[in-house]
Amino acid sequence: MKRILLFLITNIAVLLTLGIVANVLCVIVSGTTLEQAIGPEYASLAVFAFVYGVIGAFISLLISKPMAKFACGARTIDGSEGPAERWLVETVQDLARRANVRTPEVAIYEGAANAFATGAFRNSALVAVSTDIMAQMSREELRAVLGHEMSHVANGDMVTLTLVQGVLNAFVIFFSRVVAHIVANAGNGERRRSSGGLYVALVFVMQLVLGILASLVVYAFSRRREYAADAGSARLLGTPSPMIAALRRLGNLKPGVLPDSLKAMGIAEGRERTSIWSTHPSLSDRIEALQNLPPMALA
Repeated sequence: MKRILLFLITNIAVLLTLGIVANVLCVIVSGTTLEQAIGPEYASLAVFAFVYGVIGAFISLLISKPMAKFACGARTIDGSEGPAERWLVETVQDLARRANVRTPEVAIYEGAANAFATGAFRNSALVAVSTDIMAQMSREELRAVLGHEMSHVANGDMVTLTLVQGVLNAFVIFFSRVVAHIVANAGNGERRRSSGGLYVALVFVMQLVLGILASLVVYAFSRRREYAADAGSARLLGTPSPMIAALRRLGNLKPGVLPDSLKAMGIAEGRERTSIWSTHPSLSDRIEALQNLPPMALA
């Protein structure tokens, strides 16, 4: 609940900041305030950016668990299905106790090697693993993978990533329209009268450009949280060795491709090298980070 409150407060603060920054830029570019340049639509635009950008991201977070199950065909288990399922549930329960969070739902889905965590609340999450990763990894390696996913849950990464995405959505919606309006209405009266089509085109272009830049920010944040979740698994298990072994095993397997909405939540993305377009660092970079993990980080 604290993270949800932080989510709303942060985005309201961002909305106010956007207005201040936009006013400064507008004065620099056109010599008028944003309200003078755009008119009464200014307030409506700010509300629209907040509602559509932030609330939309928040709603997607609230329905993330059922959508993830539907997208992957994941089935929830309770441990009564067989020895492998019992071990999986008991391991997640143990890791949840160590991480001081409520045990999440545990699910299995048919597919190539991968695992993910999702959910709007750290005490009401979902951890899912593929049938292939269960078959291909040793229990020690799989326990490390589950520790990685439980670290995402304990850190509230799903909420934080949504907060970042919501802020950037509002930024893209707001500034694409502000810039388009200022540019389309600059110049003489004749140009102003024919600015409707130009405005629409500029909104499209600016949303595309700003959307790409926003995606790079989301990817960079996602990569940081992967390093943190790897380190979190090492802390939960008391040593980085199992996580290192699990990452090396993943390097020898064909990673499962998750739906776009879940890619950032998976254990691996499948890229051999880290790039600005990656939601995950490369496996080699993650292994190196674990090997260089200071002993105090395990305390």
